Amino acid sequence: MKNITSFLRDTEAAIRYGVSRPTIWRWTKNGKFPKPVKLGGGSTRWRCSDLEAWEQLQIQNIASSNTNS
Repeated sequence: MKNITSFLRDTEAAIRYGVSRPTIWRWTKNGKFPKPVKLGGGSTRWRCSDLEAWEQLQIQNIASSNTNS
């Protein structure tokens, strides 16, 4: 069975996190969000697996800051 990678556009990532498209790009530029991949033809996308890993890191950071308070 082939491993199929899912990708999100910037608009889809913005909806997923409840922010604007410029916020997604600002986070990316500032290194606070996973780097997108260029798929060709001017398409830039984020791997869902990268976003899920980033989400887990955010959850861990919140949990760790709550235990340090």
